[in-house]
Amino acid sequence: MSWLEDLSNESIALQTPTKERIVQVLSCGDEELMALVASASKVRRHYFGNRVKLNYLVNVKSGLCPEDCNYCSQRKGSEAGVLKYAWLGAEEVWEKVEPGIRSGAKRVCLVASGRGPTPKDLDRAGEIIEGLKERYPNVEVCACLGILQDGQAEQLAEAGADAYNHNLNTSPSNYESICSTHTFDDRVQTVGMAQASGLSACSGLIVGMGESDEQIAETLFALKELDPDSVPVNFLLPFEGTPLEGRWDLNPQKCLKILAAARFVFPDSEVRLAAGRELHFRSLQPLALHIANSMFLGDYLTSEGQEGSDDLAMIADLGFVIEGMDENTFASERRMAVAIRQRGAGTDLPPNA
Repeated sequence: MSWLEDLSNESIALQTPTKERIVQVLSCGDEELMALVASASKVRRHYFGNRVKLNYLVNVKSGLCPEDCNYCSQRKGSEAGVLKYAWLGAEEVWEKVEPGIRSGAKRVCLVASGRGPTPKDLDRAGEIIEGLKERYPNVEVCACLGILQDGQAEQLAEAGADAYNHNLNTSPSNYESICSTHTFDDRVQTVGMAQASGLSACSGLIVGMGESDEQIAETLFALKELDPDSVPVNFLLPFEGTPLEGRWDLNPQKCLKILAAARFVFPDSEVRLAAGRELHFRSLQPLALHIANSMFLGDYLTSEGQEGSDDLAMIADLGFVIEGMDENTFASERRMAVAIRQRGAGTDLPPNA
């Protein structure tokens, strides 16, 4: 039995791998890549079958952030050409989420730039969340509003929020290299506040910022200590006008290794394909869904994502189903997605699409 078979069996048994083993995953040769994907896929299939959970993001407040996170196009001093606007009105947000929910999104993520929410921000967020839960009672709502203060997580929970997102982003040993206006511990504390209020914790990482394999492993184990329910894996988008402009450390093979490492550390948690997947996985994107069981549909904070019709077609082509969507609806959405793709290619719809 190979080390990868041992690793997948141990992961299925919920035995946490060692840091050394995860570094081995991250640094393994490309000749082992398909065996690695198969081993991680075995874990994914054991806990999540052929289901894919879709998430839909709405940027409710964009730009002009006072924090100096080097990876972010909305950071203090950013020269990136991103939209800047104050809080969207509740009605506008409700309209914006409708296409994602219609396409099968089970979770809506509400994201606002800034260090953390003011009392007025929490009132705005509460109005949006309450309206979403009235209109779509079966859809999860996740808030991402920055660093929380005492009592704020409880207020969001009372409004009907299901989850709170606050990523650790990188390892404790690397944190000062990407941000100086808050600390790694500030982020850990916010995740703890969310959990203490009863909110589901969503916390992940960003890779491709110059971190070593050891630091990626360090980040994953720091996240493991927090025990989040969902772990988004982001791949750096090196925006022009930010300190990490022009940083291209990733290739599709490395991205698959990172995703597999996350799966082995979090066998029964939601591992989510997040920002940068289209750019960095390129033609290997379908392989990523054999490891991750969740993904964002559509656009991200300040960058465009893949067309939703292409995502739905990819999911169907892989033989997966959308979590929470009945078979007839998915079959209809799949046929529409394939039709859009075929029309774009100038061909007729295949008879069994």
